[in-house]
Amino acid sequence: MSRASRAASGLPPQSQRAIVQLGKDISIARRRRKLPQRLMAERMLVSVQTLQRLEAGDATVGMAVLASALHVFGMTQRLAELVAPDTDRAGISEDLARLPKRTHAVSSDELDF
Repeated sequence: MSRASRAASGLPPQSQRAIVQLGKDISIARRRRKLPQRLMAERMLVSVQTLQRLEAGDATVGMAVLASALHVFGMTQRLAELVAPDTDRAGISEDLARLPKRTHAVSSDELDF
């Protein structure tokens, strides 16, 4: 069994649901733009079957396929911002928790200019 299959089959249910919803959202975005699957797949440089798998929420579809779909929609920036450090609340909380509780003033001996 390949790594992708093990990773996809071991996804938590909420992650599986999110991927299925993402596929549905991509389908809606395509249909809003009145793009047939064949034309969308051509623009993405993938087969119609791969696009259908993406829209069905198949967790084994590669990230490059998703990035290609977002590019066709003009939404590439959304992928870049997905886990941006400035929006990572848990990471920011961890950083704040690691700050020292106390600080001391710099003495003149520590100044080297």
